[in-house]
Amino acid sequence: MPTPEFCVFTEPQQGATYDTQLAFAQQAERSGFDGFFRSDHYLKMGEHFSGEPGPTDAWTTLAGLARETTSLRLGTLVSSVTYRAPGVLAIQVAQVDQMSGGRVELGLGTGWYEAEHRAYGIPFPAKRFDLLEEQLEIVTGLWAAPRGGSFSFDGAHYQLESSPALPKPVQDQVPVIVGGAGLKRTPSLAARFATEFNIAFQPEDVVRDRWARARAACEEIDRDPATLKSTVALTTLAGANEADLAHRAAATGVELASFREDHTFSGSADEIIEQAGRLIDAGAQRIYFQLMDMSDLDHVAYIGEEVLPQLR
Repeated sequence: MPTPEFCVFTEPQQGATYDTQLAFAQQAERSGFDGFFRSDHYLKMGEHFSGEPGPTDAWTTLAGLARETTSLRLGTLVSSVTYRAPGVLAIQVAQVDQMSGGRVELGLGTGWYEAEHRAYGIPFPAKRFDLLEEQLEIVTGLWAAPRGGSFSFDGAHYQLESSPALPKPVQDQVPVIVGGAGLKRTPSLAARFATEFNIAFQPEDVVRDRWARARAACEEIDRDPATLKSTVALTTLAGANEADLAHRAAATGVELASFREDHTFSGSADEIIEQAGRLIDAGAQRIYFQLMDMSDLDHVAYIGEEVLPQLR
C-alpha cells in the first residue's frame, strides 16, 4: 500500500483574508503536509465566526497560492456546480494547474448551502445531481480532448459546440475528487469520473461502508477499484495538553467535551496517531485534517511535527 498523504483542509468563509490563507498554507508546507485544500463557500456558517472581512473566491485564492508555494497540492473540497459554467471551470482549473506547475486538484459537488446562494444571487436549483454528472463529463472531456481537436457536448443542461478544449492542464490527468455519504449515485459518479472518493465528517463504520460502495461501483463498470483513491476528512483539535486543547476549542466556539464525542480527530499527538492509524489500516490513502482557526499556525506545526512523522 502506498504511503498515505496528509493535507490541511480549511474553511476561509468563516473569516480569512488571502494573506491569512497564504501564511497558513506556507506553514503547512514547512510542516510537511502534502496539500492545502479549502472549502468553496461565500457565506460564513454558525454564530461564533463573524465572517469578517468577507469571503474569498476559492479559485482566485488557489491561483495566488500556486505562485507562492512550491510543493503543496492545491484544491477545493469541494466546489459547487452552481457557481460556474463547466467550460469556464475547466479553463480556471487548467490555468491554475499551469501556474502551480501541475499541483492542482478539483473537488466538485452538488452544493448544499442555499443561504449563500440567496445572499449573492446565485441560482440554486432543487435538483443538482444531473448538473454534477454533466459538469464532470464536460470538465474531464475538455481536458482529455486531443490537442488540435475539439470537444462537443449536448446535454439536458449544458451544450458545448466545437470547443477547442483549451487550455490544457500541465498534468496529464488533473485529480478529480467526488465525495459524500450518498448510498448509490455518489459512488457511481466517483467510479465513472473521479480519481478520489472522499468521505467527510462521518463515523468510521460509515466511512468504511461508503468506500466499499465506491469500490463496488468501480467493479460494476470494469474499473480497477485500486485506481480510485479512498480518503477521509475530519475536523481536528490537537494539542500537547488539555490547556492547549481547551484554548483551541474555545477559539472555534465548541466545547472540548462535545467535540471529542463527535466524529473528529482530537487529543494529543498519540491520540490522533491512534485515531488516524485506524483509518489508514482501513484503507485511507489520504487524510484531511480540517482546521477551523486559520490564525493558529502553531496548530498546523504541532500536527506536522508531532503527528505526521509517526503516521508515515
